[in-house]
Amino acid sequence: MTLPRISIVTPSYNQASFIEEALQTVKDQSYPSVEHIVVDGASTDRTVSILQQYSQKPDWHHLRWVSEPDQGQSDALNKGFRVATGDIIGWLNSDDGYRSSCFQTVIEAFEKNPDVDVLYGDYTWINESGRIVQIRREIEFSRFILSYHRVLYIPSTATFFRRRVFDDGNFIDAKYHYAMDYEYFLRLVHKGYRFKHVPRLLANFRWHPSSKTGAHPEKQLAEHDAIAMRYSGTLRGLESHAAKKLALCALRVAAAGLRYSEKLVRGYYLRQFYPPREGPNDTLGQT
Repeated sequence: MTLPRISIVTPSYNQASFIEEALQTVKDQSYPSVEHIVVDGASTDRTVSILQQYSQKPDWHHLRWVSEPDQGQSDALNKGFRVATGDIIGWLNSDDGYRSSCFQTVIEAFEKNPDVDVLYGDYTWINESGRIVQIRREIEFSRFILSYHRVLYIPSTATFFRRRVFDDGNFIDAKYHYAMDYEYFLRLVHKGYRFKHVPRLLANFRWHPSSKTGAHPEKQLAEHDAIAMRYSGTLRGLESHAAKKLALCALRVAAAGLRYSEKLVRGYYLRQFYPPREGPNDTLGQT
């Protein structure tokens, strides 16, 4: 059988401290049909020299990269998505990384679910030095919770798309800089694409002071609010801004209650600070 080809797209800008680890976690999957596309926004640190160094190694033919000015992370992602050749496409930020057996798990899940367009898995939070801070087990897909919860429970770094999503012309909206993943997932859901949760640890998400998530939470929340109101027929039907804000708050309480109760019933909160279960899909991997 011909193995499905996997394309990983990594936007990058001045992430020399972490990008080597991101590159290595793709390489360490030992998957024979993969391409890793790094779209760098003309970094001024050591990023370009690192990319040059690795791309010249004899066993790194899967690495493709470009470094040129762009309009931000969303623009860089779209550049990568447009040139990706894989049957399955992943979004890996330059300060994050994949865990062992991630690709094999994703391939098997897509094979078992031919009607699914987007798969997302569980992940860990790691700190600046790569130490695991928390294990993040996520819920089954819920359109209501996605629409109204203030926390995006689908982690882009543990999300994979079938190629048909991009062949249909679906790309990131470049006007968003902090909640572009939330808008993208909501748009795909409204277009009828199917999402599925894979209950396996697939990736490591890194919290550090210079990350956009850590540095500008207020800007991310502002974009998130605007996107939620844009896609909600319930909220759009209200006349006053005050009524919309009040309704959004009420819907968020309901969405949060559903998410947290599901995680509580599944016992996620009892295990989030313990080491991951050792197994073929839950080993730590290299980050």
